[in-house]
Amino acid sequence: MKILSKLLFLFILAAMLFSASACTVVQPWEREGLSSPVMQFDRDPIEKGLQEHHIDRREGSAGGNGSQSGGCGCG
Repeated sequence: MKILSKLLFLFILAAMLFSASACTVVQPWEREGLSSPVMQFDRDPIEKGLQEHHIDRREGSAGGNGSQSGGCGCG
C-alpha cells in the first residue's frame, strides 16, 4: 500500500507540473501567427455561409449555427 500511495503521489505531482507548464500568455504581436489561414476550420468562409444558407432554406429552419433568422426565407 505504501508503494501505491507513493506512485499515486508522483502521478498527481507529474500531472500538476504538466498542466502548469501549458499556461501561457499570447502577446499582441504573436497573434498574427495564430490567425493564419492554416489555423482556420473553414477553408472558404463564404462557401460555408452559402452552404448554411442553402440548408436553412431547404429544411425550413434556421438557427443553431449562430445566424439570426425566422426560417421564413426572408432573412
